[in-house]
Amino acid sequence: MKKFLLLTILVFISGNAYSQVAVIAHKNVPVDSVSKTQLLDFYSGDIKEWNNNRPVIVFDLKPRLEIRDRFFQFLGKSSSRMRSIWLKKVLAGEGDPPKALESEEIVLKNVAKTPGSIGFIDKKFVNDSVKIIALIE
Repeated sequence: MKKFLLLTILVFISGNAYSQVAVIAHKNVPVDSVSKTQLLDFYSGDIKEWNNNRPVIVFDLKPRLEIRDRFFQFLGKSSSRMRSIWLKKVLAGEGDPPKALESEEIVLKNVAKTPGSIGFIDKKFVNDSVKIIALIE
C-alpha cells in the first residue's frame, strides 16, 4: 500500500513538473518571441502596440487557475499586485485591464480569432491555430 501511495504521488508530481505555460499569439503578430520584460509590459498595459503600430489585445485567465498563478509568478508579480497596477491605470484613464476568460480553451479560441492578440495557456492545449511566442517552465 505504501509503495502504491508513493508511486501515485511521484506520478502526480512528475506530471505537473513537465507542464509548461505557453504564451500564445495570433498568427499575424509581427514577432516570434518575447522576453519576460516585454510580457510584463504587455500585461501591465505599458506596451499597447506591436512594432507595426497595430494594437496588442491581451487575454488573461480568471483567478483560481494554477496556470495563471504560475504565469504571474514568472513575471514576478502576484495577482493582487497586477490588480493594483490595473486599478491605477483605469483610474488614471490609461486603459482597461486584460479581458479575463473562463478557461484555457476559451483563451486559445479568442487568441486564434483576434488579430494582434496574446494570451497564456498550458502547452498541452496549444494547436496550430496560434503560435507560441514564449514557453515558461
